[in-house]
Amino acid sequence: MIHNLRNAQVELKQHHTVQWPTSPSSTYDDNELWLQQQDIASSDYPYIEPLIIASFQEWLGVISDFRKLHLGVLAVFDYQGKMIASNRSDSPEEPAAAWNEQVVQAVITTKEPTVAVYTQATIAVPILSRKGQEVFAVVAYQLPGHVYESSMLDLLSMAVLTLRNHFYRRFEHIFISDLMQLQNYSDREARKKTVFFNVVQRIHGKFDVDSVLSEVIESISFLYPSASMELYISSDHRSANEHVKPLILHNFTDDLCVRAFMEGRMIQETSSQESENEQVNIAVPLSGKQGVYGVLFISLEMHLLEDLDFQLITMLADTAGTAFENAKLYEQSNMLIRELRLINELTKQLNQSLRLSEVFDFALNELLHIFKAEYCSILQLDGEKSFFKVMSSNVDEISKQIYSTDYGFSGLVYATKEPLILLDYKMFSKVRSEFMEETDSRSLMAVPLVINNEVNGAILLSHRDANYFSYDNFKLFQVLSTHIGLAIANASLHAKVQRMANHDNLTGLYARHYLDDRVHQKQKIDFCGSLIVVDIDYFKQINDTYGHQIGDKILRQVCEIIRSSIRDSDIAARWGGEELAIYLPQLSKSQASRVAERIRSRVEIETNPGVTVSCGISEWNWDDDKISVELLFYKADMALYKSKNNGRNRITMD
Repeated sequence: MIHNLRNAQVELKQHHTVQWPTSPSSTYDDNELWLQQQDIASSDYPYIEPLIIASFQEWLGVISDFRKLHLGVLAVFDYQGKMIASNRSDSPEEPAAAWNEQVVQAVITTKEPTVAVYTQATIAVPILSRKGQEVFAVVAYQLPGHVYESSMLDLLSMAVLTLRNHFYRRFEHIFISDLMQLQNYSDREARKKTVFFNVVQRIHGKFDVDSVLSEVIESISFLYPSASMELYISSDHRSANEHVKPLILHNFTDDLCVRAFMEGRMIQETSSQESENEQVNIAVPLSGKQGVYGVLFISLEMHLLEDLDFQLITMLADTAGTAFENAKLYEQSNMLIRELRLINELTKQLNQSLRLSEVFDFALNELLHIFKAEYCSILQLDGEKSFFKVMSSNVDEISKQIYSTDYGFSGLVYATKEPLILLDYKMFSKVRSEFMEETDSRSLMAVPLVINNEVNGAILLSHRDANYFSYDNFKLFQVLSTHIGLAIANASLHAKVQRMANHDNLTGLYARHYLDDRVHQKQKIDFCGSLIVVDIDYFKQINDTYGHQIGDKILRQVCEIIRSSIRDSDIAARWGGEELAIYLPQLSKSQASRVAERIRSRVEIETNPGVTVSCGISEWNWDDDKISVELLFYKADMALYKSKNNGRNRITMD
């Protein structure tokens, strides 16, 4: 039968003799003129033959009233002389009568009607094309010779003109139908291209990653309402859109989306089920200039797709990939600016204080705020690098805890000197952590605090949700930890220098200037206080007899006795040489005398070589009209002078 309108157009276009009008906007008159001018060539015959057969069958019904044309057998032959249809047989391969092939061939050659009369009469009339007047078919009429009449030739010739009209009417019908379908197809393509152009404009106008992904999904839904789709993203981007999902690459190389991602090209598969239309699954990579960022997966019925759709889907995916890359770069640049500002502000705040406890607490609160974490612990390595101590934490159960250098995640970063990120603690069995178990956390970031290639501490940051921290969080955490480590090192160094400045190197007691400052501060807030000045008797003779090393040893022994004989709130200092001073806040001189006696008696018993000490005591209270640090020391020094003049190894109060 007749080819469908699109196949006929496509098939006929493959042969260069018959060409359809190129302009869809041609008028009907133009098309009619074009049809009248067309030539039917032999190369088009496989596609023309069904039209001839259908027209012949219709023509037989039209000439049914012509009795003279029904006395024998009517048949139609192709341009090569092969019979293709007859009124007496359903099969051209089994004709009702033997035909005079010489008559048919003569008509094909001369293009003129021909008659041969023998026992059988054969009349053959050519069907000529309109323009070139080429023979593309022959109608033959065979009947007994005795009934033949000469008028039958003219009758058949006129009837054949009717047959040709039937043929060209069908031919025109196919052309017009095909032209209308082409116009509809062009309209659909134009609409899709317009929609695609608008989609591309909107996508390129987005600078937010989520907006780009949402626009792609909405556009696909608009173009193909019945399609099911997913967007698989290979990065750790999180989206609230239910159609955006992570692309899992683990051991699934046969997966359509993974193959499209790995190969960087569109892959399609068709699948059909009983009583259902054929489905096509399409996976298109979202590619940018720097790589592939994900895969667009679409599944819909095959009959809804045309060749243009595959091109548009591919172009849409490429556009989305470029827009995604641009939005990601824009987002990363903004993030980088925010991070630099954050680092600058954090460093400024950290350097405003040199008190170690303040640095630890500030760093803890800032890290919890920046990363929206739930728990944080900052640990510091002790001076001998034998254990970690929790210096600051919002987990009360482990506050001030001490851990060995091979325990937990702090021990792991200490051993490797490398940071780590853990997506799910419950799926990780290699390391046990009290910090993670006490908080019931699943996500973790841990970094070592490294100064001069030495680990001095560690920071643990956690959340109870799995997969909570992103790779960007992890990178920022490493940068911030470097500045926090430097701030802790500076505060520790400052504390060490301050301690060295406020303490006597030999004895470990406070220096004189520190004692002066503290007594002055105490006098502003306390109501009374006492000062003991201690002097080692005959210390010069000890140095001369035993040497300065023994003298230093005795001095340290006496200082240790003083340190162990006073309260934590009392302040002991080296006054100068072998003279030592002890300030006792809120104690009267009678109470101070008992402390002095305890020191004197212990020194006499516990020192080796044995020495004795002399003491002088002074006091102040609010009732005094004028009191100063210098006056307090002067009175104690005068009392000490009396002790020495009265035989030494004694205590004198002012």
